[in-house]
Order: sequence, then structure tokens, then C-alpha cells
Amino acid sequence: MAPNATRRSERSHRAILEAALELVAEVGYPKLTIEAIAARAGVGKQTIYRWWPSRAAVLLDAFVDLGERAAGEEPYVIPDTGDLEADLRGVLRATVDELLSPAYDLPYRALAAEGIVNPEIAAEFVRRVLEPSAQRYVERLRAAQRAGQLAADLDPRIAVELMTGPITARWLLRTLPLTHAYADAVVGMALRGLSPR
Repeated sequence: MAPNATRRSERSHRAILEAALELVAEVGYPKLTIEAIAARAGVGKQTIYRWWPSRAAVLLDAFVDLGERAAGEEPYVIPDTGDLEADLRGVLRATVDELLSPAYDLPYRALAAEGIVNPEIAAEFVRRVLEPSAQRYVERLRAAQRAGQLAADLDPRIAVELMTGPITARWLLRTLPLTHAYADAVVGMALRGLSPR
């Protein structure tokens, strides 16, 4: 019986994604190369270039795949328990935990840095990672507006940035601790400004 080419391609694809994540953790993004990814994955460089144009594109796919595997089958929705502050605290605390996890921290930083000099990777990162997450917040905030918990005239997209921006800035700069207590304070302060007058 002939080997199944599709299954072999899937195995190679998975090995390449895993190799990219392993190597960025081990050697850092500046030393990550297509050659190293190919060697770790046990494939030829031409296999990688057939699917991706650059190491950044491989890493982005690997990072998105990591998030999808962690999320499982069901798409994540921010809970709506009726207590907006508790719901937002819960999701921002989970974000803090994710950002501080080495599995996410190192590839996320690498992609953030690459996005500064590579507009295509930046646009793809926003489209595939940041925007889906922001839309989950927007949906939860719109539900809170309908329930009268937030000012009717606020822009939910800007409100999301009021909460996630400080968390991201503190994570990127590493100058001050990023903690659950900080996430709780950000939510509390943001909601004071966003509540109906």
C-alpha cells in the first residue's frame, strides 16, 4: 500500500509549527532560521518555503495554532454572569496568565517585534490574533450596554483598548509587575469612567 501523502504532509506541517515554537523559546527570534526549523522538524527547507514565505510567517501560524489548540473545539466567549466587573476581571486575569506563560510570551514578543518592521506580519497578527479577541470584548460590552450597565453612547471598541492597552504596555515594557491585582485595578478604573452618568 502506498503511503498517504496527505497524512505525511499533515505530520510535516505539525512538526514545522512545533519546531518554530520550540526554537524561538530556546534560541530567541533573532537566531530563529528556516534552516534550524527544517532541521528540527526533519524536513527540507523547500518544504517550508512551499507553505510559508518567511520565518515570521511560520511563527505566526504556529502561534495561532497554539491558541486554537488551547481553546479547543468551542469558540471562546467572555462570560455574561450579569456582573460585568467580575466577568472582565476574569478574562483580564486569564490574559495576564497567558502573557506571563513562556509558551505564549516568547513567540508573542517575537511577533510583536517583527510587526514593527514587517507591515504584512503586523496586519496578519491583528487580523488573526488581536481582532478576534477584541471582538469578544466588544460583544460583551454591547450586552452590558443593552443591560444599562455601561453608558449607551460609548464606543465599545475604544473601551476595549482602555482595558487591554495598559495590560499590553506593562507586559511589553517589563518595567512594572503584571499581576491579577493590576488587571483588577484596570477594570475597576475603566468601568468607573464607562458607567452611565
